Amino acid sequence: MNTEPILVEQIRTGGDRNFGYLAADALSREAFIVDPSYSPEGIVLAAHEAGYRLRYVFSTHGHVDHTCGNADIQRLTGLEPLLLGSTCPSTGILVEDGARFPLGNGEVLIVHTPGHTADSICILYGDALFTGDTLFVGKVGGTATEDDARAQYDSLHRKLMTLPSPTQVWPGHDYGAHPSSDIDSECASNPFLIQKDFASFFDLKQNWPAYKRAHGIA
Repeated sequence: MNTEPILVEQIRTGGDRNFGYLAADALSREAFIVDPSYSPEGIVLAAHEAGYRLRYVFSTHGHVDHTCGNADIQRLTGLEPLLLGSTCPSTGILVEDGARFPLGNGEVLIVHTPGHTADSICILYGDALFTGDTLFVGKVGGTATEDDARAQYDSLHRKLMTLPSPTQVWPGHDYGAHPSSDIDSECASNPFLIQKDFASFFDLKQNWPAYKRAHGIA
């Protein structure tokens, strides 16, 4: 994991409380963008004002509320937005599980986390994890079928919950009590992550509205 100082700027992009992100190596000022969606101009302006040199644009999955700014961000930056299965034109690196993209003195790690969608990825840079719609603060992303829920459960438990406890969670939407969290807090308190097994996890997903009412969750 990159040990150099990193900078993260969380940007409210519009839509359904969407977040976009700028993340940068503090020393080299090299940076990447995650999910520019509805406000690509604002994110590019923020990068310019910070003096960043943009290297990559990543989309955490293909849903339109996370990709609707991709044409504009490519026009504004000249960078092709990268999703699972894309090949980065500048590095030749394929976006797949375990892929590492150089940035400053560190690397950006791609973590494939299917469940919410088959193409969902999380992006790890230093101690910052950009989770898209895989993991929210106190919640998880929606799934369409039991098989999707199983894939999500496996992604959460086998990949995200095994990361170091201080890893910062930067979600794709402002759906929780706080705009960000960390792996330790989510493992300890997220209702979905504290379930004893997949059956309990899936039951909670099916009965989430009732659970929220019973526990006063917005």
